[in-house]
Amino acid sequence: MTPDLPLDFADEQLHTRMGIEITRWDVQEMIGTMPVKGNRQPFGLLHGGANAVLAEQLGSIASAMHASEHGLIALGLELSCTHHRAAREGIVTGVARPIHLGRSTTTYEIVITDEEGRRTCTARLTCILRPKPPGA
Repeated sequence: MTPDLPLDFADEQLHTRMGIEITRWDVQEMIGTMPVKGNRQPFGLLHGGANAVLAEQLGSIASAMHASEHGLIALGLELSCTHHRAAREGIVTGVARPIHLGRSTTTYEIVITDEEGRRTCTARLTCILRPKPPGA
């Protein structure tokens, strides 16, 4: 399952520019990868903001899937990231798993690891669930 995007914005998606690929689509476990190359900060390390984008992408899609099961939409409310170690090369993998799947909010923990399986970042995303706007 892939989310439907308005055609006006299909070519403007940040995840595409950053090379994020979703490899597992499931409310209980959303997995995606992102290359370090092209997403570095000035010292050559993976940019902390890139971790945040990967985390929000995974958690938001999983939240949207949960919301759509109830005729709702998910909107990001809070994102926090703790950066544990630097990633210098290769690809990082993010795994989003739910902490809470409610009627009005969802919260996901997103663990990002390097190619050696070492945790580089832990993020938490909370989304608020709201009715779809008219005409959506």
